[in-house]
Amino acid sequence: MMGGMAGLEGMEQPRPRSDPAAARWGVPGTDGDRVPASRRPVSAVPEPAGDQALGEVRLPSRPQSAGIARRLTAAVLLKQWSLTPQLAEHAVLLVSELVGNAVRHTGARTFGLRMLRRRGWIRIEVRDPSRGLPCLMPVQAMDLSGRGLFLVDKLSERWGVDLLPRGKTTWFEMRIADR
Repeated sequence: MMGGMAGLEGMEQPRPRSDPAAARWGVPGTDGDRVPASRRPVSAVPEPAGDQALGEVRLPSRPQSAGIARRLTAAVLLKQWSLTPQLAEHAVLLVSELVGNAVRHTGARTFGLRMLRRRGWIRIEVRDPSRGLPCLMPVQAMDLSGRGLFLVDKLSERWGVDLLPRGKTTWFEMRIADR
């Protein structure tokens, strides 16, 4: 993990045991990460049309969670779903952006990450309790922040935000070649 996060030195961090959901997803190196256990069991149970959905994993709204979300995404796409490294790399980048938005802008304590697969498509969702809508900013080539949704727009086939009674789900979908 990253050494001394600014301002966090000396703060007592709760250390729950490793997340059984992450373990069931076969994610390497999650034992040391402090991930809260998901409330629902996670399983890749095939749905009717050969679809698969992984139950939502809840993560704390802290910068470190972006790395956990990236590793979960890469593990599921590469190991469980055997998708191409290029597709997994793009999906991991987009997950990082959506998680970054949830952590930086919502003031929430936790967010949820969910992955779905159906014939020809994958869909990844990040759910948070804020109803504030992210906006697509025009991007100058050298801008370092504010690029997130620009990247999501460029690398995904479709993306959007669904408002919920409490909060919202920000999602993107990518085409996959079914082997």
